[in-house]
Amino acid sequence: MEATASSRTTDGVWRERDTTPAAIEEAIRRLLNEAHAENASYVPARVMNLVCIVDKEWSGEIANRLRRVGRHHPSRTVVCAVEPRRTTLDAVATVAGPAETKPGDFAVLRETVLVTCGPQHLARLDTIVDPLVVTDLPTMVWSPHGHPEAVDALRGMSQIVLLDSVSEPDVGEALRRAADLAGELYVVDLAWLRSTPWRERIAATFDPATVREDLRLLSSVAIRHHPDSAAAALLLVGWLGSRLGWELSPLVSRGGAAGSRVGTAHARRQDVKLTLDADATMSVPGLAGVALESASGRALRFDRGEGGLRARYRHRQRGHEDVEREWTILGASRGEAGILGEGIRQALLRDPTYGPALEAALVLVR
Repeated sequence: MEATASSRTTDGVWRERDTTPAAIEEAIRRLLNEAHAENASYVPARVMNLVCIVDKEWSGEIANRLRRVGRHHPSRTVVCAVEPRRTTLDAVATVAGPAETKPGDFAVLRETVLVTCGPQHLARLDTIVDPLVVTDLPTMVWSPHGHPEAVDALRGMSQIVLLDSVSEPDVGEALRRAADLAGELYVVDLAWLRSTPWRERIAATFDPATVREDLRLLSSVAIRHHPDSAAAALLLVGWLGSRLGWELSPLVSRGGAAGSRVGTAHARRQDVKLTLDADATMSVPGLAGVALESASGRALRFDRGEGGLRARYRHRQRGHEDVEREWTILGASRGEAGILGEGIRQALLRDPTYGPALEAALVLVR
């Protein structure tokens, strides 16, 4: 094991060109045995496998994103870097742990395997990956650069798939792909997670018994989103519709692919006007603003702002002075730096609201 002062870790590294899955698996076992022999406090983390399929030219960017997930880092990460025209496998295996340990404490090891492969390997990627994951641990698959054939090849040995519906140019196709995968695997969609702070704020606002009935009186929902994040907006509307029992129908596009989508949902007491607007000024994926109005005269608006969400509340009452409030919800957004870590954390949980929201969102794009 070699100590790395800058990150205060100690790493065991093995590499081989033109190798095989069996040789890689044996190397990982040997590195783990060597680490434990050197220090009995070293123990391997045993929570989850993560299999990443990436284009080799962008593998550094993905590695940087994974380094920023912090304590939500998977136990063993297998990165399959796809290189055009490659016909053989090259591999690097690393077992890393803290350089300093306290007597009597356990020190957790993290295992990473980088396999450089070719496009022709993807359709049978399961034969390469299966020996490399830890048996009896849940396995999550993430393919940020596409390669759906690789994800399909790993369906039989995986339980979770991590995806980002905003990465597909056609939002309808993205949601249909998510629904197809959800038929066999637990889907963690980063587009859904980007709407989490907004959903939490809406739920918290209408949680008091005095205003809860206003959810049944909603008359308008307007959402602003990044031009590439229509999926996040559709899922938010799908969440509202599935929870409140709305009858949904396809939205109508106006202003081109990056314009608006409008439509009407039918609630029990009244129709709900739906408006989804692309905001070309946004520089990060996700939502820019959510505005809700009810037939009772209440209006609630959240806008993305520096440090959190800017909230505005207004209640118009006949014969009484309007009630208006404005405040900032600090730290409401996790930002893109934290969204991947949240996705990995969610892989070990089960969100029962995503499935119904996805089904409802699919109705909106039919």
